[in-house]
Amino acid sequence: MSILFSVIAAYFPYAAVTAFTPGPNNILALHAISQFGWRKGLSSVLGILTGFFCVMLICAGSCWGLAQQLPAITIWLKYIGAAYIFWLAWHIASSKPAAEQNSEESGGGFWQAFGLQFLNVKIIMYGITIFTAYVLPSSSASPFVLANCIFLTLIGAAGFLTWGWAGSVFASFINQHFRPFNLAMAAVLALCGLGLLV
Repeated sequence: MSILFSVIAAYFPYAAVTAFTPGPNNILALHAISQFGWRKGLSSVLGILTGFFCVMLICAGSCWGLAQQLPAITIWLKYIGAAYIFWLAWHIASSKPAAEQNSEESGGGFWQAFGLQFLNVKIIMYGITIFTAYVLPSSSASPFVLANCIFLTLIGAAGFLTWGWAGSVFASFINQHFRPFNLAMAAVLALCGLGLLV
């Protein structure tokens, strides 16, 4: 159990930054709840949650299978994960406010939100990075991997539920203060990337 907590503590800053910065899920939840309220927007939120968990299971299974076939690749995947985290830090630091980004999400219900997860590069890379850089190098036991799938889904849910709950007020605050917010998030990510390399 202590290994689970130490692994979660290692990837938590990266997971939290990824979960709470603007992305398709957060924008979709924000839009669905602010436009339709919790009752009608709940189907979109449940679609995001279910799809997110399925994507985490697929990422975990794919990374585990790759590690079983080519055990030495896990060392290289750690460096690839660190490189991706650095790229994401740069991307967040230089990005525009959420209001200026193109948003194709319209809060269209469970299946649209569920399907979005399989096209959401942000969470796919989130899953691959965490499983290859943090989880699988520590243990490839099925209960351990499943526990991390559940925990990653909960962190993701905390992010998009926060955006949904706060509605347009949260988006307005982030848009007004997007540069310092993004720079702070980018700094946290850069520290996570350094932690993988040290």
